[in-house]
Amino acid sequence: MARMTAGAMEEIRGARIAHLIETDGPGGAERVVAEMAGAFAAGGCPGVAFLPRNREGWLSRELAAVGVQVEHYRLDRPFSPRCVREMAAAFRAHRIDIAHSHEFTMAIYNAWAARRARIPHIITMHGSRYYAARLQRRIAMRFAVTSSSGVVAVSHDLAAHMRRDLHVRHAAIDVIPNGVRARPLPHPTLRRELGLAPDDRVILAVGNLYPVKGHLHLIEALALLPAGARAHVVIAGRGALAAELEARAASLGVQARLHLLGLRADIPNLLADADLFVHPSLAEGLPLALLEAMFAGRAIVASDVGEIGGALGGGAGVLVPAGDAPALAACMARLLDAPLEVRALGAAAARRAASAYGLDSMVARYARIYGNVLSRPGDVRRTASEPALPAPAS
Repeated sequence: MARMTAGAMEEIRGARIAHLIETDGPGGAERVVAEMAGAFAAGGCPGVAFLPRNREGWLSRELAAVGVQVEHYRLDRPFSPRCVREMAAAFRAHRIDIAHSHEFTMAIYNAWAARRARIPHIITMHGSRYYAARLQRRIAMRFAVTSSSGVVAVSHDLAAHMRRDLHVRHAAIDVIPNGVRARPLPHPTLRRELGLAPDDRVILAVGNLYPVKGHLHLIEALALLPAGARAHVVIAGRGALAAELEARAASLGVQARLHLLGLRADIPNLLADADLFVHPSLAEGLPLALLEAMFAGRAIVASDVGEIGGALGGGAGVLVPAGDAPALAACMARLLDAPLEVRALGAAAARRAASAYGLDSMVARYARIYGNVLSRPGDVRRTASEPALPAPAS
């Protein structure tokens, strides 16, 4: 796989890439940007990451750690032609060859800015269909898609939705699954940290505390487990739902077995102590947390949404209907009492991850897209006057 990545990189070596995203905090799309920007920089394609000004700084620090230059942009209103002009000027100043935007807002603004700077533009959508709720957003997103040199969805399900939402042809959207870097599991410390007994069972979930992540259903499933299961739910992530989740656990009498860890940087450490990894989301693309659990060889129970079913195909995990706490509880109870099946599921997950979801594979596929775009004569339409961009309604 490394040879494939090196070959794809060689074709575009020296190309300068702008990596653009509208957030600067921790999250799946943000981690993809950091990993990918670092991989391309290490492969001879120096890049500049453009992030919003005066935000949290998490992604800025991650990018700096892998040697990627960070610049900040201003976007202080729902519709800002000034932001487009400033981005186009920044592309010229940094001699950018390809602008690569992640998610809706950057897709809209930088499709326009890249046209002004006369460089190719690539879009990656990671799972959100924020644009689909309003006609004006769909018009703006269709403009971005049809004006760009390449469009990527991280799952087949998301690609299908985009084709229908935006009325674009099938070939207009490629699918490139997310990839993660395989990391060795450290000596675990989570059980000691939480004061758990040797026969307590750890059910781990990783994801920010948003309603779409389905953590309420996981807590309800915890309350349905047999009393002798000695199961504890551990959730790594932050968000506004923390108090609500704790209140729900208290109302169900399981507050002592719910552990909200907040944002954690030591996910491999948490995975090393997990008996089960559960991903109860109500909607997803292809979550990085799931892929990390697969690489770690954990037995996985996950909602059958987005690309999760495809990732866990061939016995690499167990699927349950989204939002179905009784089904989730029944599956967890069965696996907690079946150590041989748990080991088999974990081994299958690790094999599946290594074969399909490595970081090298993802980077090589993007490198080929970049190479194809850069080799197209006249790919970027150069017009005397720029078209008006439909305002992306807030």
